[in-house]
Amino acid sequence: MDISYLLFLQDIRNGIHDAWTPFLEGISLFSITYLLFLPTFIYWCINKKNGLYILCAFYLSVAVNAIVKLSVCAYRPWIRDVRIIPAGDAIRTATGYSFPSGHVMAAAPIYGGVAIGFWAKKTTRWISVLCIAALLITGFSRNYLGVHTPQDVLVGFILGGLILWFTGWIFNDVVQHPDQENKFLLAGILFAALSLIYITYKPYPLDYVNGKPLVDPLVMQNDAYLWMGALSSFCAARYVEKRWIRFTATGLTVKGIFLGIIGLAGLKWLAPYLQPMLVTQLGAHWGRFISQAILVFYIVALYPLVLKWAGHKH
Repeated sequence: MDISYLLFLQDIRNGIHDAWTPFLEGISLFSITYLLFLPTFIYWCINKKNGLYILCAFYLSVAVNAIVKLSVCAYRPWIRDVRIIPAGDAIRTATGYSFPSGHVMAAAPIYGGVAIGFWAKKTTRWISVLCIAALLITGFSRNYLGVHTPQDVLVGFILGGLILWFTGWIFNDVVQHPDQENKFLLAGILFAALSLIYITYKPYPLDYVNGKPLVDPLVMQNDAYLWMGALSSFCAARYVEKRWIRFTATGLTVKGIFLGIIGLAGLKWLAPYLQPMLVTQLGAHWGRFISQAILVFYIVALYPLVLKWAGHKH
């Protein structure tokens, strides 16, 4: 049934000559490139607590996604059935294992977290509706492009939603028991460390075609190292920020917005150069781990220090 659904969408694609493909490719790509800028800006400039909540849920969600993918080791739809032909450039970007959808698990905590934050006021509920619509379209795009089965997307929604709820539970518990936060942060670092040991030494299926593996486990491990670096850095950076920095969100003033845009521009500039440089120096696994750890530290602690120095003191 899952393959039949993808073939049905593929027939629609072909029938309209890929008219919707560029739009849905853009929606899909946005979820793993620029969408993270949204909670980052919220954290820096609008509402520190809400931004931190969304960032925490995001980094936990992508880390869990990496572990589940490397545990299930499900092949992509076109490997399972040669009739599936992914649309556009999707086959180049959709590498490795399929279950669950990484795009959905990256988008769910961000769109969902923003929707929760803006639902309280009637004047901003349209933002919540827009976010939910964008999330649903992101999930649909992964099926429409032929790179994920409906199960991949559905489980991505479920896991992303559960992680968003779990993160909310943690934040509520910390509000009532502030002394518990360090334990949660330490647990996050330990989870990342144990996950790295697990994904590095567990056995993987090795099916070959023309002498080449269908999926190279070492390549898939790269993403896991990257996201474990992000999660562990988030926990460390949060401790540093709350212990020594304690910045206050700038607010939506002209100066605050300007500083937020400058910070995002710095993040956009740093990201494409940092990883290749460190991969060259440290190798594929640890180069990605360290590069992502630096970017997350920049978001959670380093640029907030700049904001504090710029005159926004607690």
